Amino acid sequence: MDRPLLSLRSALIFLLALLAGGAASGLTAAGGEGTARSLLAGLAAAGLAVPFFNRLIADEDHPRQPADVVNATTAEEKSHG
Repeated sequence: MDRPLLSLRSALIFLLALLAGGAASGLTAAGGEGTARSLLAGLAAAGLAVPFFNRLIADEDHPRQPADVVNATTAEEKSHG
């Protein structure tokens, strides 16, 4: 097996989600909540962080255009059409 199990992008997304979940869990524990609630808060934050970071980190196969470029072309089409 010559290729890695996860791509670099996937590993980064999971690492950031793990850090976000750990931070949420630690802050919840520091706030005086119990261990179970801290763990649940961390798991919930990690679960929500995966799709967030997935959208935030651009995919190499699908480059995205800036919003002002997309809006400028639609405004030009409306004025000319």
